[in-house]
Amino acid sequence: MTKTCSFAVVHMAVAFAVGFALTGDVWVGSALALVEPACNTVAFYFHEKWWNRSKGPQAEPEDIQVPA
Repeated sequence: MTKTCSFAVVHMAVAFAVGFALTGDVWVGSALALVEPACNTVAFYFHEKWWNRSKGPQAEPEDIQVPA
């Protein structure tokens, strides 16, 4: 969970930096830092659903290891 939280902070900082660099406006950078990561979170959820469905019904999740 710590890694996830640190990545969220980095993601928001990058979104802010890009928005500020392109517009010079702190408010636009702040808005992007909040909206863009939220949109990516929703997009990632649907991407994962699509990805898992495209692997077929017999595919196992990648994070589960089956003992040999």
